[in-house]
Amino acid sequence: MRSFYAGRRVLVTGHTGFKGSWLTLWLRALGARVTGISLPPERGTSPFRSLGLAGMVDSRFVDITDAARLRRAVAAARPEIVFHLAAQSLVRRSYREPERTFETNVMGTLHVARAAAAAGARVVLCATTDKCYDRPESGRAFVETDPLGGHDPYSASKACSEIAAASVRDSFLRGTRTSLSTLRAGNVIGGADWAEDRLLPDCARAFAAGRPAVIRNARSIRPWQHVLDPLAGYLWLAARQWRDPALAGAWNFGPDPRSGDLTALDVARRAASRWGAGATVVVRPAKHAPPEAPVLRLNPAKARRGLGWRTMHSPAEAVDMTIDWYRAAPRGGREGAAAALLQIDAHVSRARARRAAWAAA
Repeated sequence: MRSFYAGRRVLVTGHTGFKGSWLTLWLRALGARVTGISLPPERGTSPFRSLGLAGMVDSRFVDITDAARLRRAVAAARPEIVFHLAAQSLVRRSYREPERTFETNVMGTLHVARAAAAAGARVVLCATTDKCYDRPESGRAFVETDPLGGHDPYSASKACSEIAAASVRDSFLRGTRTSLSTLRAGNVIGGADWAEDRLLPDCARAFAAGRPAVIRNARSIRPWQHVLDPLAGYLWLAARQWRDPALAGAWNFGPDPRSGDLTALDVARRAASRWGAGATVVVRPAKHAPPEAPVLRLNPAKARRGLGWRTMHSPAEAVDMTIDWYRAAPRGGREGAAAALLQIDAHVSRARARRAAWAAA
């Protein structure tokens, strides 16, 4: 992919967030000319600072709900490819801030998609979530044609953003040079994530402080995957879609179903084992907690068939890689960037050894 991205003008929204920071770092390593649009990094340790990105990328701090300012910022960047990752991405926060969640995730997506098209971007990829599907309690592995829905505000907002993106594609982009896809990834884990109410960041904070990690929903099953796996899919889809706009549509990116299910407790115990001496886990169900789906599964068969993509790491290996980053680079910055780049290099090497389509291109 280096030959494709080298010198390419790429815009990443949400570049100060978790996935956005990892994607920005990888794009920089590929030689892309990256512009980031995001809210400023939150106080405290942020993925943007943890991966040493300050000063490495052209950052425009714009709220994507401000359509006029966003359109000007996108036009100034003149992007050829847009990765839209900016979002309010926390389920529990969505209960506290439902209006803000819908405004950011739905109207923000509409604003970004239309601004990207107006600026002449050739490929637009909008990240949503595995939680955009209706009836998550069914436990089935969802495919892209399954009905969309959501009970909690976050999931519902992401289902709405899928519909908004499809509407832009069908109503405004037909017959233009811009093609648009949506990306539905499973529970993505990795170093440099310090968000509230997320399992492995909570574990890392607790272990580092010598406290037991507290698990709220021990039996919850999620499609765990390391952040580099879906990001490889995003990068590869953009390159493929550049040449073949007919690939535009919805895409699932999740772990191989044959890798088996891991519960939240399984993940926490694996993390504690990887961390080493002193790391412990306790189960303490939260009182009056907002409801969350007990099981979420994705079927990534379309990406396997259509893109030759598959995860390079099992869920257990993804947990190990995540804990390795926290152990190697607790202060982030240059150490964080170096640890992440080593993991990117190892990821690419494994993909080449396994003859992954994107690594051989």
